[in-house]
Amino acid sequence: MKPAVSAGVVVGMALWLASLSATAVDGVAIEGGSTHSGSTHMGRIALQWDWDKHWFQGTKRHLGGYWDLVLSHFNGDVKPGQNGDITEIGLTPVFRFQPNDLAGPYLEAGVGIHWLSQTQIGNRRLSTQFQFGDHIGLGYRFGARGAYDLGYRFQHFSNADIKRPNDGLDFHQVRLQYHF
Repeated sequence: MKPAVSAGVVVGMALWLASLSATAVDGVAIEGGSTHSGSTHMGRIALQWDWDKHWFQGTKRHLGGYWDLVLSHFNGDVKPGQNGDITEIGLTPVFRFQPNDLAGPYLEAGVGIHWLSQTQIGNRRLSTQFQFGDHIGLGYRFGARGAYDLGYRFQHFSNADIKRPNDGLDFHQVRLQYHF
């Protein structure tokens, strides 16, 4: 049953991606980070689709957001015989409190769904391939048209106790994004 669920998630994501026009992509990002202990590292590439919504708009700031589709690789410092690699696919709606002209400092938060290729990395047991990923972040958008974005994120992965053990993973990440 496990491979069918995994294949279903991958096929579903692939069909959703295929339905999107390439010109609809509003941004691309690369991220790198590690756990607090430094025992697990991650690298990620992401695509973003902006929402055309402005909530709580004031004279200088508003609440907006975007969809964040990610493909990541985790690599852990492990003992012989332990799994040291995980590939992750995720989709997160991200809310961002930002300047109206999109340039300058921002705060953001999101909770999304993620699929992991393995349920263990080193001695960390995640129990399920399906995980929730929540993050909080801050950053600064700059350059012509606010095209560049440099930020920090703290991200937590957990299965919300769907199955135990639920060790979870916490990452500190640096993110560089380009907005088209």
